[in-house]
Amino acid sequence: LIAIGEVIRAVDESVDATRCQGQGDCQAGERCLTHSLWQDLSDRISHFLDGISLGELMAKGDVQEVAGRQDKQKMPVDGKIQVSIQL
Repeated sequence: LIAIGEVIRAVDESVDATRCQGQGDCQAGERCLTHSLWQDLSDRISHFLDGISLGELMAKGDVQEVAGRQDKQKMPVDGKIQVSIQL
């Protein structure tokens, strides 16, 4: 099984809720007052995402509906695939 957390890490995305991205230098090079709170939240988010498999996510009806709608929006009438890049 492939966990959603693995997919997020594989594309080098972060779910870190800390201002300092976990470095502990949030306030003038030191840990801020609420660093531990935000670090705990980040850990819980990661644990949550590691507990959901890609298959479980895709089995949800609303996910399939949204994916289908997005696929239709990307497919032009001439059948050529368009790729959009957000900057």
